[in-house]
Amino acid sequence: MNKENIKKVVLAYSGGLDTSIIIPWLKENYNNCEVIAVSGNVGQADELEGLEEKALATGASKLYVLDLTDEFVNDYIIPTMQAGAKYEEYLLGTSFARPLIAEKLAKIALEEGADAIAHGCTGKGNDQVRFELAIKSVAPNMPIIAPWREWSIRSREEEIDYAEAHNVPLRINRETNYSKDKNLWHLSHEGLDLEDAGNEPQYEKKGFLEMGVSPLEAPDEPTYITLDFEAGVPVALNDEKMSAKDIILKLNELGGKNGIGLLDIIENRLVGMKCRGVYETPGGEILYAAHSYLETLTLDKMTMHKKHELSITFAELVYNGQWFTPLREALSAFVTSTQKHVTGKVRLKLYKGNIIKAGVWSDWALYSEELATFGEDDVYNQADSAGFINLFGLPIKVQAEVAKKNEK
Repeated sequence: MNKENIKKVVLAYSGGLDTSIIIPWLKENYNNCEVIAVSGNVGQADELEGLEEKALATGASKLYVLDLTDEFVNDYIIPTMQAGAKYEEYLLGTSFARPLIAEKLAKIALEEGADAIAHGCTGKGNDQVRFELAIKSVAPNMPIIAPWREWSIRSREEEIDYAEAHNVPLRINRETNYSKDKNLWHLSHEGLDLEDAGNEPQYEKKGFLEMGVSPLEAPDEPTYITLDFEAGVPVALNDEKMSAKDIILKLNELGGKNGIGLLDIIENRLVGMKCRGVYETPGGEILYAAHSYLETLTLDKMTMHKKHELSITFAELVYNGQWFTPLREALSAFVTSTQKHVTGKVRLKLYKGNIIKAGVWSDWALYSEELATFGEDDVYNQADSAGFINLFGLPIKVQAEVAKKNEK
């Protein structure tokens, strides 16, 4: 990439520490180029306040703020939840937001006639891969600038030094400088004391948790909820019809209040290292639990087992930034076909960090009380099981007979 040819750059902009200092850095190091900032609203709420003023004040020529919340929920969150995809227990909150934002970023870059796209992902993280694979799917020949792979800055402390030297306003300080990612699905925390795997997360410390409370501080009385699904999609909460997005937002409130959705994990990053993070996903954990509960009632054994196997592959694809791939699309088609009869109602009890099953109903239930009962019934002939066992065990019997014959 010839720096002399870079006149206009489109930057993935969040207003956080990394992207805030990238604007002046780009102008310093790339011929005082025009910087167009693009922010994707995936539900980070107050983080969007004052974003345009800040972007322009630090040197951007303009800022796009794209409302992606409905698309995020309907086209990314729900299909991943239906797949039951978890990466080492992690519910993929950052992972499936990145391809959506990057796709829009690349399209704007093409529309603006940009010479390059820039992002603030570090060279140690997964997000650089997620952003750049998605960009390649839309603009395969677009140059990509990743300052963390170029500049001399090596730590978040040095980033703060740079920001202060260039009068870039920040919302953080050196003591509360956790690396965070927030959207309507989750909030992640990394860095500081969490880098020592021996340190317990400060769940009870005021200000650490943002989406809920520690289970120790949750109410002493449980909260009962019901969720209705149609073809695997949540359509009602406590018998009130609402969009999937609104259901997630309400579940965040209910789950957070009851200490639901905390995950402390040492995960295997795509780039080869282990990292430690704490995630808050209150509504997501409830939604996954409810959907899985309903599937136990409505999916046949072989479909459920194969779906569980493929959920690992689906999660790895999402985590690794391979959303825009033929395999992910094929797996999504499979998952959609399995959801045809995942329709019904689930009742859950939320209590001090626990999600307790409290009832499930469906017109498509494959569970039959009449068949499963330990009481008297007229539909199952127990004598039939003898012939089944003889046939099912035939290979074992033959193998044993052959072994005995050869021992003699």
